Amino acid sequence: MSALPMSGLPMSGLPVTGLPLTGLPLTGWPLTTPTEAELEFDRQVDALTLAGLPAHLDLPDTCFRAFLEPLRDLLPPPVDGTAGIPFVVVVPDVAVSDVLAGVHTVGGAGFTTMDDDDVGRFRPLPGLEVPTAPYLLLDVDTGADTLGQAPAEVLPQLLGGGRSPLTIAEGLAVLVSDPGVLKARNAFSLLGSRAGDKRVPALWTSGQRPRLGWSYQGAPHAWLGSASCAGRLGEPTQAT
Repeated sequence: MSALPMSGLPMSGLPVTGLPLTGLPLTGWPLTTPTEAELEFDRQVDALTLAGLPAHLDLPDTCFRAFLEPLRDLLPPPVDGTAGIPFVVVVPDVAVSDVLAGVHTVGGAGFTTMDDDDVGRFRPLPGLEVPTAPYLLLDVDTGADTLGQAPAEVLPQLLGGGRSPLTIAEGLAVLVSDPGVLKARNAFSLLGSRAGDKRVPALWTSGQRPRLGWSYQGAPHAWLGSASCAGRLGEPTQAT
């Protein structure tokens, strides 16, 4: 008896081992498209990694990324009609000089003429409740509407409007996330960090390079605003 032709035979009894899965539905494996916020979060984590923060914290890159991953669940929903920066990832307690050196622009790396001891005198204002673990700054504004105003005049305006001034670490986080921010937006004071004197730290461009320096709290500058945020979101344990 000759063999029957394959055509016309039911396929249900034939084994499928080895058949390609291309084109077959993968039920149970939902595919999700990253949100705009998630893509921005990944970009900022990449920027922090390229700036050398994992090495400064003695962490492998993969561990550093895992260290920040819980913040993904805290990303704010999109808000229409705002000119601010929706969020910025902040990693506290990294040496200022190390962070600045990791910020690269067309003009060169960031720098400061302040020594480490002097920078260390600047501490967050009491009451800011700055998290001690990585956190998100929300709705960051570099203060374009405060250009030409003395920092001492701006602080009560910010607090009265429910805003919070940025610290040095937070200003550097903004700079790392966008090294061109000082040109694309404006130079800005960091009223959230003070050293017990009349100085206010600030970030501006000097010789085409980002620079951390300071100005007097009563001195207005047409090119210098005062940065603020709507809040901080991270670990519940706070430090004053």
